[in-house]
Amino acid sequence: MEWQSMNVNDRPVALVTGASSGMGKDFALRLIHEGYTVYGAARRVERMKEIVMAGGLTLALDVTDDQSMVDAVARIINEQGRIDVLINNAGYGQFGALEEVPIAEGRRQIETNLMGVARLTQLCLPHMREQGGGRIINISSIGGKLATPLGSWYHASKYALEGLSDSLRNEVRAFGISVVVIEPGGVESEWSQIATGEAMRYSAHGAYAGLVRSFSKMQGRLKLPPPKVISDLVVKALRAKHPKARYHGGHLAGPLLFLRRHLSDRLFDRLVTLSLKL
Repeated sequence: MEWQSMNVNDRPVALVTGASSGMGKDFALRLIHEGYTVYGAARRVERMKEIVMAGGLTLALDVTDDQSMVDAVARIINEQGRIDVLINNAGYGQFGALEEVPIAEGRRQIETNLMGVARLTQLCLPHMREQGGGRIINISSIGGKLATPLGSWYHASKYALEGLSDSLRNEVRAFGISVVVIEPGGVESEWSQIATGEAMRYSAHGAYAGLVRSFSKMQGRLKLPPPKVISDLVVKALRAKHPKARYHGGHLAGPLLFLRRHLSDRLFDRLVTLSLKL
């Protein structure tokens, strides 16, 4: 790979957060296949045995725990001497009506989906600058460009991640570091189950119960593609000498982003409302 120097074992080193399931696990396994030294990181280490069996390494990492992140990066540098790729994938969807979701849960959503990304990036950047290059891939969502009812905190975190990534990209370009945003649409994972469960937890019995029922039915109808469609984009971004700032894929990602760009707010709101009634 022309964009980076190799480590002492001539294999680029990648850190993948949220690697215990879904897209994160698929990213880790795919990069192992691509020849990377991969550290899969997650709170649930016991769920990453497949990564170890494939030849990867695992880390206990909680992106809301600063010491956990400091220790993780220190271990990688101690063992490998460098870090070439950071994939910020850890996150979840805190759903429920804004009126009813406790502020503490909103803070936890921002801490996980945004502040954890920022802090882990801070810890990796000095090493990437010193080695003369690196690649940071932030897993956002089409929900960072458009918003649906019940997802206020989730969308806030992803909209903010988009802005953070744009600013960061222009800060670190001169050091040979690329920042890429991946915007998945619907993908087979635990995300839908968790988001629906949170919406039910906080808003299934109050003034917003109708919205929750509609949201739950919509999620249940979706036939989603496997994580591979997003892993393909990650590999494409890593192979490119000059990657694009953004890639999108997954269920309805292209059509929805197109409509969000070209419809007025009022028309897009009507589309969202209609989709919940179908």
